[in-house]
Amino acid sequence: MNDYPPIADHGIVGDLQTAALVSGTGTIDWWCTPRFDSPSLFASILDSDRGGHCRLAADLDDVPEATVRQLYLPDTAVLVTRFMAPGGVGEVADFMEPDTSTTPSDRHRLVRAIRMVRGSLPFELVCRPRFDYGRAQHTLAFLDDGSALFHGPGTDLHLQASFPLTLHPDGNDVTARFTLQAGDVVAITLTSDRSGRPTTPLTGDDVLRSFEACTGFWLGWLRASRYRGRWQDMVNRAAITLKLLTYAPTGAPIAAATMGLPEQIGGERNWDYRYTWVRDASLSVRALIDLGFVEEAHAFRRWLRDRLLDGGTTSGEPLQIMYRIDGDPHLTEEILPHLEGYRKSAPVRAGNAAAGQIQLDIYGEAADALAQTRNVGSIRGWQALAGLLDWLADNWDRPDEGIWETRGGQQEFTFSRLMTWVAFDRGIRMATTHSRPAGLARWLNARDAVFDQIVTRGWNTDRRAFVQHYATDVLDASLLLMPRVGFFDPRDPDWLSTLDAMDRELVSDSLVYRYDPAASPDGLRGSEGTFNLCSFLYVEALARSGRLRQARYAFDKMLTYANHVGLFAEEIGPSGEQLGNFPQAFTHLALVAAAMALDEELDRAHQ
Repeated sequence: MNDYPPIADHGIVGDLQTAALVSGTGTIDWWCTPRFDSPSLFASILDSDRGGHCRLAADLDDVPEATVRQLYLPDTAVLVTRFMAPGGVGEVADFMEPDTSTTPSDRHRLVRAIRMVRGSLPFELVCRPRFDYGRAQHTLAFLDDGSALFHGPGTDLHLQASFPLTLHPDGNDVTARFTLQAGDVVAITLTSDRSGRPTTPLTGDDVLRSFEACTGFWLGWLRASRYRGRWQDMVNRAAITLKLLTYAPTGAPIAAATMGLPEQIGGERNWDYRYTWVRDASLSVRALIDLGFVEEAHAFRRWLRDRLLDGGTTSGEPLQIMYRIDGDPHLTEEILPHLEGYRKSAPVRAGNAAAGQIQLDIYGEAADALAQTRNVGSIRGWQALAGLLDWLADNWDRPDEGIWETRGGQQEFTFSRLMTWVAFDRGIRMATTHSRPAGLARWLNARDAVFDQIVTRGWNTDRRAFVQHYATDVLDASLLLMPRVGFFDPRDPDWLSTLDAMDRELVSDSLVYRYDPAASPDGLRGSEGTFNLCSFLYVEALARSGRLRQARYAFDKMLTYANHVGLFAEEIGPSGEQLGNFPQAFTHLALVAAAMALDEELDRAHQ
């Protein structure tokens, strides 16, 4: 592998505890196991030589007429890569059987099955795992003609195949070459396990059972969706992606499946997103609730309440902005200098130093997530939330790092103030609705004080818009959430004036920048693309403000930036390329919200 595929040239498969990326040519170039945030087994997306990969594909290098296409089986997480040439057509299906247990597992199996549709094609397997982000050596043992065990530190990888395997010329990896005829079906399985125990023999019946269990799970899960709108396929794919990014044992959603994918090719904005941000997770759960998936909401609420009850944050605050998926607050950031980075975008970071930042908006997202269901929860959970709001009443009026985790110093960010207003507002509603003990007078005073501060200091009279923070006239797309959280009516004149200002300054052909780093330095070199979350929030804001034609056109244009299987990364670059970690939960939850808002407003307009 001498080059890197585009970030967008991937699909994702997973079992609700871990996930792998499969490139459009049949290469697994990212897989961390046994958890989303574990060290990688395959990471050639971050270093094509040192990262490791597993390629299973038709050998079509000498067939210029050949084409490769990739798709999901409808409404599932089974990814199919089709190899088409004059001599034949073959398909590789990648999938993992979902594990819905609340007990973490060390064993995870990825199945790769080939079906020869017509004609005849040669295929090649190359399996080159590189343990611990490519830092650790491994040993290799052949157990029989179709089975090999890679032994690494902390975990092993068992490769089984229904065809003969041979030693790769480099001496420590596995390869195979074989030709299939129409009707042939073969498979390999990749099983990670810390015990080193061989798995049961690979059989066709076992692969078929696993395939049927996988498809049955996803089709059954999706039946709970109540979305019946105009963009069914895209919304279903977004929902499946959000589910794939949720760690079943704890109910904690991660921000993205990857780390280190750049916001600018060759730049330093390369972060590790395999953790649970309180903000992202709360908004993800809101999207799933809106679609009808209540079990995910209950699981995350339990996880969030545990964080409130546990305390023990590295920042010293009641909550910190992100955690590991098991609730561990320690996310020490390290640079991996041995990895060159995606297309030489260095440094590659594992862990995230932003975990210790102060971002006051998380209290609003947390309270909003807890307020989404009719059941206020346990007495201890309510006492923890009430204690948090009492603390916030004394601590809301101070600078922080803001939603975008900039490393340019603390400011009095308008969005942070907005979400503290949300925290008090939701707490007051829950206390009164469910007759819970609360310092209501104190919370009411704090809520109203925040409101007054935002409308006086967050409003810039020259720009006739709400701005990023109190000491600037720079605009910020995070404020597109102001109407959604109930701070403004979406047709309030001051809000429409702010929306117009954003349209002039932050919007480029319906794509939206978070802010202007040149006007508001964020402490990092380089630039970034437009932010997909903000582009979908813009669609929602347009729809709610009554600008339906503009909203629908912007939404339809945004969908053209999806990749070939309907997935989005974090950002869109100048040439329409996807940038940043992939797939990104923020983007898909905002797509769901935009689609539902646009459907609702279009239906209302046509009544």
